[in-house]
Amino acid sequence: MLEVRGLSAAYGRAQILFGLDFDARAGEVVALLGRNGAGKSTTLKRIMGLIPGKSGVIRFGGARIDALPPYRIARLGLGYVPEDRRIFSELTVRENLEAGRLPRRADAEHWTLGRLCELFPHLARMQDRPAGRMSGGEQQMLALARTLAGNPRAILLDEPAEGLAPIIVEQVAAAVRELKAQGLCIVLCEQNLRFARQVADRACLLERGRIVASGPVDALQARYAFA
Repeated sequence: MLEVRGLSAAYGRAQILFGLDFDARAGEVVALLGRNGAGKSTTLKRIMGLIPGKSGVIRFGGARIDALPPYRIARLGLGYVPEDRRIFSELTVRENLEAGRLPRRADAEHWTLGRLCELFPHLARMQDRPAGRMSGGEQQMLALARTLAGNPRAILLDEPAEGLAPIIVEQVAAAVRELKAQGLCIVLCEQNLRFARQVADRACLLERGRIVASGPVDALQARYAFA
């Protein structure tokens, strides 16, 4: 579903990513692990076309997307949930979900408001609440639900467990597992090793913009004390 080869990226003259290679399949969760500054978030932004790249090939569903602008990548079915969520605080939950709506796809799940509320029961009870009056965990659920409203084939998730209470982390993990079971391809950045172990099939460990190891999360935990 998603293939990354030789991916590099820079902010001005400062190179951040150095020749990353990894892939993710439908119905699979791949975690990008590492400390702050390792290049995890930059990797997702580069894939989504939000920052320019120096080199590398990105294929989504077999088609190259590394030279496309973000809006065209989104229309192909690649969703993105940024670390800061970017919800519309003045809009209600329902309005936020409608803002993320894209046409139905023949090759992806169709997410109606009812299905989104089934996946996130908290949202069902606060459809008319302004998003700015929600807790951090509720906003994280809303950000994910809004991305799903675009009926994506794959999702990039940036630090979905960051700053959330343990009970909310468990709920987000359950939602990610359900999405995986439905065949969605998910790539997530994470520092929370416990969360990654709950949801990821495989992981890549980043250090200073390079993938230094990949494999099962437990194997990386045994080799690197980054948790």
